[in-house]
Amino acid sequence: MDNDFLVFDHVTKRFGALTAVDDVSISIKKGEFFSLLGPSGCGKTTLLRMLGGFERPDSGRIYLNGRDITNAPPNVRRVHTVFQNYALFPTMTIWDNIAFSLRLAKKPKEEIEESVDAILEMIQMSDHAWKYPSMLSGGQKQRVAIARALVDRPEVLLLDEPLAALDLKLRQHMLLELDTIHDQVGITFIYVTHDQGEAMSLSDRIAVMNRGRVEQLDTAAKIYEAPVSSFVAAFIGDTNFFQGEIVSTEGDYCTLQVPGFGAVCAFNDRKLAVGQNVHLSVRPEKIRVTLAPPPPEKGARINVFKSRVTDVIYQGVYTKYWVKSGDRPVSALKPHSRFLLDQETITWNDDVYMWWHPDDGYMVENFSALDESLVQLPPQPKTQGE
Repeated sequence: MDNDFLVFDHVTKRFGALTAVDDVSISIKKGEFFSLLGPSGCGKTTLLRMLGGFERPDSGRIYLNGRDITNAPPNVRRVHTVFQNYALFPTMTIWDNIAFSLRLAKKPKEEIEESVDAILEMIQMSDHAWKYPSMLSGGQKQRVAIARALVDRPEVLLLDEPLAALDLKLRQHMLLELDTIHDQVGITFIYVTHDQGEAMSLSDRIAVMNRGRVEQLDTAAKIYEAPVSSFVAAFIGDTNFFQGEIVSTEGDYCTLQVPGFGAVCAFNDRKLAVGQNVHLSVRPEKIRVTLAPPPPEKGARINVFKSRVTDVIYQGVYTKYWVKSGDRPVSALKPHSRFLLDQETITWNDDVYMWWHPDDGYMVENFSALDESLVQLPPQPKTQGE
């Protein structure tokens, strides 16, 4: 931990009987784009507020660049925050908004002018310098708020749901801009969001939080492909869970019997033994749905199940299928990498084959209690004539 730039060391924060942050330890490197990701009430914003100095931990310490800042007031921390409501001064021009903190610090006039002009050019807002906030779009206001927080070069920039007030297209554009700004300034960004897409697009690493604790801390790819708990698997994208008992093992693979579904072959990277109960996560995009069975592959252990389509949802870049085999509904995604109208059409009530490779499933370590809102459910079954 001595080499880490920002450290939360066994930090706990309570509000009455509620433990908002529960013994959290995180180490963040200098210049890293780090995200705190989780649902509302998981403790991510409380952690951010403790770093900013707006809350004090009940126990544990916070270290920044080798200094203990646990009880330091906000104005001496060199940590700035960008909020989702921008918090710009409505009666000041954009130039004056950005210059405000430098003037407060009594910086020389020449330094203020040079710093403000430089950061206006970086965010491509030089032509808007003498406008007022009411004259700007939401995306422009957000860029100004970020520039104002960065102009005096803080050690850490905190971004608390900064894109939540923007529409989808603008959020996507601002994600690219945030990434570019981070690369240009090179300081540590701590990004708080409940949107897994935002976190995965931007972050060097992500801490997934649940009920005040960090369930997994890793890169986006490892969190998505190898979740350590059912909560992480369900919160980061959609997944299908298969619960069953291992009935046989062979080399690196095992077979589990899933009640109401059948035998499933899975990669046994955890070296689990016969008789153990496991929970297997298989992402919808790993599952193929075809009218014909898959072509035979020498040595392959493909999981193949005869199924029936119960719903089809066309979403432009892909089609989502709900299929049922035995008692079990399963979701699958088909990306539209080719011109869709030239391909065979699978529709509701078709008899199909559902299949995936054992390497494409992942057995989670901890099947934690799931918030029902995180688990994808199939649509209500259709009746003939609908």
